[in-house]
Amino acid sequence: MAVGIAVGDNKKAYPGNLTPFVTVTCIVAAMGGLIFGYDIGISGGVTAMPSFLKKFFPSVYRKQQEDSVSNQYCQYDSQTLTMFTSSLYLAALLASLVASTITRKFGRKLSMLFGGVLFCAGAIINGAAKAVWMLILGRILLGFGIGFANQSVPLYLSEMAPYKFRGALNIGFQLSITVGILVANVLNYFFAKIHGGWGWRLSLGGAMVPALIITVGSLVLPDTPNSMIERGQHDEAREKLRRIRGVDDVDEEFRDLVAASEASIKVEHPWRNLLQRKYRPHMTMAVMIPFFQQLTGINVIMFYAPVLFNTIGFGSNASLMSAVITGVVNVVATMVSIYGVDKWGRRFLFLEGGFQMLICQAVVAACIGAKFGIDGNPGELPKWYAIVVVLFICIYVAGFAWSWGPLGWLVPSEIFPLEIRSAAQSINVSVNMLFTFIVAQIFLTMLCHLKFGLFLFFAFFVVLMSIFVYYFLPETKGIPIEEMGQVWKTHWFWSRFVADEDYPIGGSYEMTKGGQGPKNV
Repeated sequence: MAVGIAVGDNKKAYPGNLTPFVTVTCIVAAMGGLIFGYDIGISGGVTAMPSFLKKFFPSVYRKQQEDSVSNQYCQYDSQTLTMFTSSLYLAALLASLVASTITRKFGRKLSMLFGGVLFCAGAIINGAAKAVWMLILGRILLGFGIGFANQSVPLYLSEMAPYKFRGALNIGFQLSITVGILVANVLNYFFAKIHGGWGWRLSLGGAMVPALIITVGSLVLPDTPNSMIERGQHDEAREKLRRIRGVDDVDEEFRDLVAASEASIKVEHPWRNLLQRKYRPHMTMAVMIPFFQQLTGINVIMFYAPVLFNTIGFGSNASLMSAVITGVVNVVATMVSIYGVDKWGRRFLFLEGGFQMLICQAVVAACIGAKFGIDGNPGELPKWYAIVVVLFICIYVAGFAWSWGPLGWLVPSEIFPLEIRSAAQSINVSVNMLFTFIVAQIFLTMLCHLKFGLFLFFAFFVVLMSIFVYYFLPETKGIPIEEMGQVWKTHWFWSRFVADEDYPIGGSYEMTKGGQGPKNV
């Protein structure tokens, strides 16, 4: 009879190693982030290509040609152009709500497969686009693909990983997003040079490659034990757990998974359930974390890096190049986070990253403000000036890439108990997409009106989110995913929402239903 080793104040430790099997599985699954990253990188770069603008958004193109001297802040202010970028996020929002049911009923793998296939279709339509409606249709399909992938991949990773390495393996998802962005930036740089100006077709159609990787990946990946138990395949799940953990005695972890799963079957309405008092802390996190993640201003920098650098006065090739530089910084800093997240903990990274972003935003705002003033006409830009701006934007990106970037996906996916996990993860993705959409939709207009104050607007939110993390987010490193309830009980604020019977000590699950008092499951 195997017993998990008790670690300090009643935290369980399940036996298990980081097996090659898990590592490979997690790497393949994390590729799901590639499609999202590739897309973020591509759409910003393509919209900076004159040939693309000329064909689909002639009004922007004309404005850019006429205004090449005057107000730099407003040259991209066009609603159809923003609609092109952001239609994707609305679609992803809808898809993630549907994906929740599929992920729960048919397993995490199927959601990933759907994601890959839809994304592939969208890429083909975009690459072949002849008119704006084809572009937008393609974007919507891409969005559906991303909704499915972002809903299932973080869950899949959190469930496969041994809890000691959960942070690191889960950030694989964020790492592949950043790799996707980087690859996209590099490709844009070269495709923009193609004579005849059809390079954007290659950029948009190239999205098929990451889509095929995840489609094939989802066919060969094993299902997570949690998900097999949820669908009643107990014996296979136990075998799978042995293989994943690389040890024979997985009995205790298996029993806890089964208990959690039986509790979750009793929940008829996971959505309505989210509103219960004991899930208040989880819901707060599922909404606030993605909300703040978008309001760090990162997407604005990443999406529009080429556009932004163009505005600050680099030529269009130079601006694609500087976007490549920020891409590299992004990848490297995410690796720092993989190294540190299970060592230094989540809170430390959140707070340090926030501080770093705040300083950079202030500096960038000051730089741009000093040069562009209010009328947005810079005159000649000295070389050192441009370098300073890019440098601080890089330090900013690094701060994001080891804090809010990966943790914004990791923390929500690891704090939800199984019975609400799928639904809560959908809320997390939806909020994320909703704010990405809003920010993308109004960013260019805001740049036009707020000028350099835009960076101060985001800096204000960085202050807010750091305060939020400091007071309300408990540390979750090294806590097995099914034991997460203990974290809320010992927290100064959340403990008032979470009663003892919601998360009994010792981890055997008990469910209270409609006030009949606790029942042993």
